[in-house]
Amino acid sequence: MSTTDTVRRPRTTTDFDEELIPRYSFVERVNHWFGALTYSYCLITGLAFWTPYLYWLAAIVGGGPTARFWHPWFGLFFTVSQFLMFVQWGGDMEMDHDDRVWADNIKAYINNEDDKLPPVGRFNWGQKIYFWAMVGSTILLLLSGFVLWYVEAVPWSFHILRYVAILIHASVALITIGLFLIHVYMSTLLEEGSFASMVYGTVTRAWAWTFHRKWYYQVTGKSRPNQ
Repeated sequence: MSTTDTVRRPRTTTDFDEELIPRYSFVERVNHWFGALTYSYCLITGLAFWTPYLYWLAAIVGGGPTARFWHPWFGLFFTVSQFLMFVQWGGDMEMDHDDRVWADNIKAYINNEDDKLPPVGRFNWGQKIYFWAMVGSTILLLLSGFVLWYVEAVPWSFHILRYVAILIHASVALITIGLFLIHVYMSTLLEEGSFASMVYGTVTRAWAWTFHRKWYYQVTGKSRPNQ
């Protein structure tokens, strides 16, 4: 056996950068995908109810009656998922000074000029905006959804409440669809590695240092080696 086989070789910068560090726990990932699944079901059935041109979507989930029965239930399941996310991530989603500076320089983020952005924590400004927008939307969808679920219980003297509930439910649902599409695009294409982190729960040191540097230092307590 040669001495090169017994002597421990020093790690290179590349080796260090490719080391994996935990980003999401198993519970966080399960809840995220549970929320994604329940939202997708509500999205498909909701669009089927919204316009006759999209009613064919109901066939994907078993037909109109089946979709009508399960839509409100999946809405409740999604609400539970959102509540758990609030418990898990609410503290990490609080805005701070760095987030406001990051927002003022968002054009640099769009142009991939990350060196002009301040270091951010576990979630950046855009992720926090998405989170709070979905939390608020979920509350509005839940309240308006209950009115539509038990519409027969609304007295005729308060029939205006039915129309208000329809307007809120449809409008907020469309807003969440836009947010959802942006979220999918950002996590799969714009910020490479984000999607995989929600599947496997880990990211490389290089990824963490590049996209969430303040969080990287908080988690590791170490700086990136000089190159």
